Amino acid sequence: MVEQFSPKQRRVLTWWCDSSADRGHEAIICDGAVRSGKTYAMGLSFVLWAMCRFSGERFALCGKTILSLRRNVADTLLPQLRKLGFACREKRSENRITVSLGERKNEFFLFGGKDEGASALIQGITLTGAMLDEVALMPRSFVEQTAARCSVRGSRLWFSCNPEGPDHWFYREWVCRAAERRALYLHFTMADNPGLAPEIRRRYERMYTGVFRRRFVLGEWVAAQGLVYDFFREEMAVDPPPEETCRRFVISCDYGTANPASFGLWGECKGIWYRLREYYFDSRREGRQKTDSEYAADLLALAGGLPLEAVVVDPSAASFLELLRREGLPVRKADNDVLRGIRITAELLKAGHIRIGKSCRDALREFSVYCWDEKARDRDAPLKVNDHAMDDIRYFAATIAAGAGEAFASVWVER
Repeated sequence: MVEQFSPKQRRVLTWWCDSSADRGHEAIICDGAVRSGKTYAMGLSFVLWAMCRFSGERFALCGKTILSLRRNVADTLLPQLRKLGFACREKRSENRITVSLGERKNEFFLFGGKDEGASALIQGITLTGAMLDEVALMPRSFVEQTAARCSVRGSRLWFSCNPEGPDHWFYREWVCRAAERRALYLHFTMADNPGLAPEIRRRYERMYTGVFRRRFVLGEWVAAQGLVYDFFREEMAVDPPPEETCRRFVISCDYGTANPASFGLWGECKGIWYRLREYYFDSRREGRQKTDSEYAADLLALAGGLPLEAVVVDPSAASFLELLRREGLPVRKADNDVLRGIRITAELLKAGHIRIGKSCRDALREFSVYCWDEKARDRDAPLKVNDHAMDDIRYFAATIAAGAGEAFASVWVER
């Protein structure tokens, strides 16, 4: 089995062993590129350490969500543990995995650290160790509460993540202070994953762009700055195919009253989604605001009688959503995770899975001026100006077009 791991993965697997030069550390931090092999090595090492050192104890496996934790860690780790002779019994209703080998048995509880309220979920439990996957996506309160629960003698902490911005609290408090915190810090690249074929590495290098390429491919903690879609040029706009050649139609909506409203009509032809035409109304420029009913009429006019598969709407536009439902339209609440939506939109545009029609002048205008907010601290955020067509496009990309192909899905799902 040893031959299957890179030198850096082997260091992760053995850092807690008595024979290791790293054994004096109380925590381990692994950051770097996506698909670099850090998560699998961390998960396997964490369970092996727990089973070799303890019995009858409780441990925590933490991810941004329980779903992502199962996908990124548990679903890969458990089959390998069973191959090694461990008995693994999972009780999904309790988010608990019991691992045993001979007379040794320990419990591993799964926790999601999605928001500030998550810290309450882990309060009260005494832990002997915790592994936090995607730790940079978790709120500080949850991470600190998890660390505080690890109070058993000999307990240790395990952190893995892809980089965010250089002002991120985890980078400042843990990565930059690793030696002070007695944490072993290991930086991973795709070259540290022996199971990743060269053509897959090249695919990732093509798919990511801008700040996401520097973070997820190069593994750098860098600030988001400049244009959000820095690769996009107006020359990339196309003449869309005739509507009669499209098989599916969707409208995406960024609703606004005081702010502009932007709707986009999308048609799918031969596996590619085209922004066929758009609607854009700026109440400040026009000198009046429109009602929900007027916007609904404008949306129907944009559809032009085409059979709509979905109308994707900002979930905060509650009254507009309800009105569209009453009109009998197939309404869907948009996925409104901003950074995820931007990343997916960029990847789809670069891959050619979504294309912008030449007549969509407001979308093309916003692409040329949509910028990161360089004054934002501890988080990445685009400036909240010139972002209305950008919002409706990312709603469509994240909610509808993200399933455009298996090859694309394999890229963005893994974080």
